[in-house]
Amino acid sequence: MRDDKKQFFVVVMHILFLLEIFFISSNGADIWEDLALPAEHLPYYFFSHGDVRDRCSRSSSCPYRELVDKVKCWGYESGCDANNTMSYPSCPEDAPYGWAKGKNDQMDQFWKSADFGYVRSRLEELTVFCKPESEADSFLSCSKYTRFCRAKKIYLDFTNAKLKVGNNRYREDLFKPGDVGGHCAMDRTGFLAEGEHKSPLQSWFAELEQYRSLDFRPIEDRKCDLVLDKPTIFIKLDAGVNMYHHFCDYVNLYASQHINNSFSRDILIVMWDTSPMGYGDFFHDTWKAFTDHPIIHLNSWDGKKVCIEDAVFSLLARMRYGLYYNMPLIPGCSGSGLFRAFSQHILHRLNITQNGPLESKVRVTLLSRSTKYRRLLNEDELIAALKSVGELEVSVVDYTHKFPFLQQLQVTHDSDIFLGMHGAGLTHMLFQPDWGVIFELYNCDDTHCYHDLARLRGLHYMTWQNMNKLTQEDEGHHPSLGAHKKFTNYAFDVSEFMRMVMSAVDYVKTHPRYIAEWRRKYGKPVPEKEL
Repeated sequence: MRDDKKQFFVVVMHILFLLEIFFISSNGADIWEDLALPAEHLPYYFFSHGDVRDRCSRSSSCPYRELVDKVKCWGYESGCDANNTMSYPSCPEDAPYGWAKGKNDQMDQFWKSADFGYVRSRLEELTVFCKPESEADSFLSCSKYTRFCRAKKIYLDFTNAKLKVGNNRYREDLFKPGDVGGHCAMDRTGFLAEGEHKSPLQSWFAELEQYRSLDFRPIEDRKCDLVLDKPTIFIKLDAGVNMYHHFCDYVNLYASQHINNSFSRDILIVMWDTSPMGYGDFFHDTWKAFTDHPIIHLNSWDGKKVCIEDAVFSLLARMRYGLYYNMPLIPGCSGSGLFRAFSQHILHRLNITQNGPLESKVRVTLLSRSTKYRRLLNEDELIAALKSVGELEVSVVDYTHKFPFLQQLQVTHDSDIFLGMHGAGLTHMLFQPDWGVIFELYNCDDTHCYHDLARLRGLHYMTWQNMNKLTQEDEGHHPSLGAHKKFTNYAFDVSEFMRMVMSAVDYVKTHPRYIAEWRRKYGKPVPEKEL
């Protein structure tokens, strides 16, 4: 990295640090409760928030004083020693020819594309496109291809936006030149060079393309119908009825918080949707992990001029080489600290706690399906076989929208083994315990989707291998593609099914984190018969 870019990186991190301190300090007297971070995350937080760390060490009311001297860092911070990071990927298998130059390159690629190295890369890319000349001025910086942007004192004129008509959620004709901008010196040429990824869920180029230098200060000169002084995050959302796609929104929002170096919930989140249509969100409870305030719909600003003191344009769900959709994940590696931290962060803030391990049983959850396709034709037989084994605690669930999502998370987090057919419900694996096994009964020839997600989360993945012991109801009937393995139902050989389940049980019971947690909970060594 060039010296000037290194200097800019340090300056940006310092600015974000100061902003975070301000947001925490102004959020109430009991800042420790407001942090709302898992205990494991606090040393990482203190590393880049020295003022908060020092305040904690001096305060008798701080419950985290024993953690202030514990040096940990995520890996993207300036001065972070690799030995102090949450984790580094495990790459026991070599990558196929052409993927990597060697083991170190393989591990480095995984870290940069799927772990906190991804955050560092976006931070290093940040470029100022509209430069302020004073504290009262506006500011705009973006990472490459405008995948992530930060703005200060931004002006958004929705006077002629017509947000309450039509059905296009991602219109690109919302603004004319100057409808979006700020009082700062704009590098228009440099900004226009970042338009290669212009697309609804891949960048913010279309939304900021008409950003211009303004000859007025939007807030100070009272040019706004609405002024937001709370930090505000803009996000464009994928399908809210599909857990796999919607949690790509949440993962990228969490990564954006790391780029922004702020985890405050006293923020506003704006759903950038240029239509008046409703948004079906089966997982809306998850927003409580990010904000204490209702989600704002863009169309509520129709006809208004809106100014925002501090705005972030979040990473998006379908970016090229993004997290985790459209991610070409290098083979042979697993265990992303970013995805593990995401899981811990969401569970902590939604108050989902681990109730295991059980003293003498392994918890198995079978995800049933009430859909037309990918049902288990001999489900009752498989369940009976599971329940016949005394060391298994068996639960059968159907995660429809009628099953409250927080209760779903609790069941999943208490699942040592989670199994089911290929489908978005398997995204629940993100919230299994660290020792968990995800058993995708049959991947329907979509071999990478949930295997890659398991590798990101660092879980042991299994899927059906012996096709001679699997029965397909028919060839499958895709509405336009014809024969298709995702559009039919299946039966599984019971003996082979149980052999694979018991293999998963052995994995769970010998996992170091399972053993450590069992010892912590029961205060004694794990009996030999349990290992």
